[in-house]
Amino acid sequence: MLRSEPPRARPMHRDAFPVFRKVPTRWMDVDIYGHVNNVQYLSFFDTAVNGWYVDKGLLDPRASAEIFLVVETGCNYFAELTFPGTVTAGLLVERIGSSSVTYRIGLFNGEDLETAAHGRFVHVRVDRKSRRPVPIPHVARSRLETLLQR
Repeated sequence: MLRSEPPRARPMHRDAFPVFRKVPTRWMDVDIYGHVNNVQYLSFFDTAVNGWYVDKGLLDPRASAEIFLVVETGCNYFAELTFPGTVTAGLLVERIGSSSVTYRIGLFNGEDLETAAHGRFVHVRVDRKSRRPVPIPHVARSRLETLLQR
């Protein structure tokens, strides 16, 4: 039996994302081909999500007893990002579990309407010392719910 290929991912529209964060590209992000290297896209995901946590009071990177660790990522690429430039990262929560959050993150070239790339990013909330999962508290869950998929 032949297995059919899954449908190719397509760019997402800006309207799909409830929150945006700006991330400037850096000289070091660019590779020999003259565009932002693919590995930097995951860094943009991490910067956008953790910056949102800090802004919402859900994380103090140096002192929080609980932190979020990445357990899964993936990215689909559609258009190049370059330096100098500003990436606009759209944040969308697809699912909130007892200790995990699944994000869809769109990376836009500036104010473009379609994603240059988008991906899946799964965080698990853990105890900083034991690295064991801990439940997401009500306050954090309420803030995360503001990003739920519409």
